[in-house]
Amino acid sequence: MPKKIDPAIQARAERLWRERGAEYANPTAAATAFAEQLGLGKETVRRWILQWQVDSGARAGTTTEELAEIKRLKAENKRLREDVAILKAATTFFAGELDPRSR
Repeated sequence: MPKKIDPAIQARAERLWRERGAEYANPTAAATAFAEQLGLGKETVRRWILQWQVDSGARAGTTTEELAEIKRLKAENKRLREDVAILKAATTFFAGELDPRSR
């Protein structure tokens, strides 16, 4: 399970990226420096940077809002599939009750 990171630390990392990100050759170099400064894993910070770039429109990809919507829709889809399975089972049960051969 992923480690929960304080939102204040993530906000600080984002502020560092916005203020000093242009000083670095690429997002990976910035992530390495910021991760060391904040005591985080460089891959964590690098993924945040890439997501911030997507959210700002600087990079193609799925935004945070779109990811949340996809997650919500997947959960709803799962629930609806379960409902359909229950209704199919109930239909089979009640159809058997109405069958005169089963009496």
